Amino acid sequence: MKTIIHLTMIIAITISTVSHSDEAGRKDNRQPLTLCNPLNIEYRFTPGKPSRRMAADPVIVLFKDSYFLFSTGSSEYWYSSDLVNWILIPEEKSELPDHPTAPAVTVVGEEVYFIPSSRRTGLFYKSTDPKSGKWELAKKSIPTWDPALFCDDDGRAYYYWGCSNNAPIQGVELDTSSMKPKGKVKDFFKGNKEEHGWERRGDKHELPNSAWIEGPWMTKHKDTYYLQYAAPGTEFKSYADGVYTSKNPLGPFKYEPYSPFSHKPGGFIGGAGHGATFQDKYGNYWRVTTMVISVLDMFERRVGIYPAGFDKDGIMYTNTLLGDFPQIMPKKKRDPFANNLAEWMLLSYSKKVDASSSISGHGTRLAFDENIKTWWCAETSNKDEWLKVDLGKMCTVKAVQVNFAEHEANLHGREKPIYHQYVLEYSNDDQNWKKLVDKSKNLKDVPHDYTQLSQPVKARFIKLINIHTPGDGPFAVRDLRLFGNGFGEIPQQAGGLTVDRDSSDRRTANITWNKSKDAAGYVIRYGITPRKLYNQYQVMGKTELKINSLNRDVGYYFSIDVFNENGYTKGTDIIESI
Repeated sequence: MKTIIHLTMIIAITISTVSHSDEAGRKDNRQPLTLCNPLNIEYRFTPGKPSRRMAADPVIVLFKDSYFLFSTGSSEYWYSSDLVNWILIPEEKSELPDHPTAPAVTVVGEEVYFIPSSRRTGLFYKSTDPKSGKWELAKKSIPTWDPALFCDDDGRAYYYWGCSNNAPIQGVELDTSSMKPKGKVKDFFKGNKEEHGWERRGDKHELPNSAWIEGPWMTKHKDTYYLQYAAPGTEFKSYADGVYTSKNPLGPFKYEPYSPFSHKPGGFIGGAGHGATFQDKYGNYWRVTTMVISVLDMFERRVGIYPAGFDKDGIMYTNTLLGDFPQIMPKKKRDPFANNLAEWMLLSYSKKVDASSSISGHGTRLAFDENIKTWWCAETSNKDEWLKVDLGKMCTVKAVQVNFAEHEANLHGREKPIYHQYVLEYSNDDQNWKKLVDKSKNLKDVPHDYTQLSQPVKARFIKLINIHTPGDGPFAVRDLRLFGNGFGEIPQQAGGLTVDRDSSDRRTANITWNKSKDAAGYVIRYGITPRKLYNQYQVMGKTELKINSLNRDVGYYFSIDVFNENGYTKGTDIIESI
C-alpha cells in the first residue's frame, strides 16, 4: 500500500556566508568551529603489509574538560578541547598495552578506566591524568571481547561484551570493589538477519551469510537503558548500529524497530557502526563511529563523529545526513534535530580536472568522484607534482579537505617521520595564481587535512601542489574536496517518487524517482513514522536505488531531497509503504 502525505517542510537550506578559521588552525572566535569527517588525526600505519592506516571501534569520553579518543590499533590515543583539534599521546609516552582491540573506556569519579578486549585476561587500567600517558593496572576481571563498562546513577556497574556471528551479546553486574561478576552472566540477543535487513552482510546488505553482532555500548536516557550494538561487519560501508531497550540494565531487552539508529551507507565515506554515544561539555549527544575504506585490507578504517540525540518519544537518533560535509561544533546546548551542517555545499564533484602526471588505473577523475575507495596517483613523489580542478565558473570557496592516499607508502607504525607538505593555490583565469593554503612547512601527519578559510575566496581554478610526501610511494590523493557556494540555481524537488517493497522479501525495497534539474545528488530519507525520517541513503547522479536494510514486519515512510553545489532542497511528499 502506498500513500502520498503532504507535510509543511523547509524547501531549501540557505547558504551560509560566514568564514571560520585559517589554514594554520587558529580559531576565529567570532565564528563557529566546523568539523569534516573523517577525523583528521594521525591514523597509525599497521605493522604488516600492505602499508595502510587503521583506527576503528572508537570511544570518546569527557574528563576534566577535555575529550579523550581511544581506538583499536595501538596504545596511542588523543585528547581535544573542542572535538576538532586533536593532540596525540604517542606510544612511547603511553603506558597502555600495545595494540589493544575495541577498548571499553569509562569515567568513574576522578579516574578514567580502560579495558582492552582479551580472550585470556580481563585487565582494567586506570588513570587520574590521561594527558600524561600514565596508567596503572587497577583490577582483573573476566576476559571479554568488545567490552563496554557502564556505571549507573546509583553507583552500580555493569559489563557488556560480544563479537560473534553466532553467539549473543552478553552482560553481567560487577562488584565495584573487585570488578568481578556479581550474579550470573546473561545472554541478551543474537543477530536476526531474517527479520532485520540491515544485519545482512555486504556493502548493500546483499549477502546471505550471518552478520557479526558486536561492539555493545550502553546509554541511559531518562529511565530507559539503550543497549547499542554493531552489524553486519566492520569491512562494509553499510556498517551500522542498532539498539535494544529496557527499563533495567540487565534486561529483558526489546528490539527497537527504527534500528539501525546509526547508518551511513553512502557519501564520500560510508560507515557509522561500532561506536560510542557521549555528551559534550554542553550536554549535546554525539556518536563517534567506525568509517570504512577496506581496500588495501578489510581492517582499513577511519573515525567519524555525528550529532546524536533522543526525540520526545525516546527514539534514539544519529544524524548522518551529508555526514562527511562540514558541520558546526556548537558552543551551547542545541536542538539535536536542528540542522547541524555549515551549509557549505560540495563544489568539486565530477568537475574538469588536470594533473602533472597520472599512473594507469589511478586517473585524475578519481580524485573528484566522492569515493574514498579510489584515488588519483602521480607518477612520482617529486616536489611540484600537481592536481588541478576547474569548477566551471566563479564560486566562493570556504573550506578544503585534502584526503591523501597511501599508495605503496611502505610505512609501518611510526618508524619514520610522517607528514605531508603542500600548497593550495587559486585562480580566476588559470594563468594568475594566488596562495590559498600554505602547508609547505607542516610537520604533522594530516591524512584528511581539513582547512576552514579565514576569509571566503572567489575562484574558478584550484591547484594542489606537492612539496613532500611521506614514505616511498608517489603523491596520491583520494579526493580533493572543496566546499562553499556555487552561486547558481538551487535544485528543484524530485518528483515521481515510488517505493515498492519486495513481496517475497520485505527487507528489500526498490525506489525510483524523476531526475531533478541541476541535481548533483539525492538523499532518500525514511523512517517508521512520517515525521521521523531519521535514516537516509545518499546517491550521486542516479534516479533509482535498491535498499536491503528494512525490518521485515515494519511499515516505512519515504521522502527524497535533492542537492547540488548551490544548496539543498527538501522534498515535501512522503510516501507510505506498508
